[in-house]
Amino acid sequence: MSDLRTPSVEAFLDVIVGVKDKDQAYSLIEDIFTIREIKETSQRLAVARMLDAGKPYVAIEEATGASATTIARVSKALNYGSGGYRIALDVLGAAEGE
Repeated sequence: MSDLRTPSVEAFLDVIVGVKDKDQAYSLIEDIFTIREIKETSQRLAVARMLDAGKPYVAIEEATGASATTIARVSKALNYGSGGYRIALDVLGAAEGE
């Protein structure tokens, strides 16, 4: 993954970290990503939340429309990835007052 940390990626990370609120974040993702990319990324986060809650694949498929392949990829990243999904879930939990 170290090949991914290019100067351009580092600049993008600086932008993400520098975003001040949800409105700025929305404007950023709306301009940078396609509608499909936004929906797919949001779907993966919903899948991660449901996996973390112990929901079975079939229930996740029905609730999110995600394929079994997508659910398996998210599960693998959630359990064996670099911790990004865990960070996201922790942020969501804090935002919801958990």
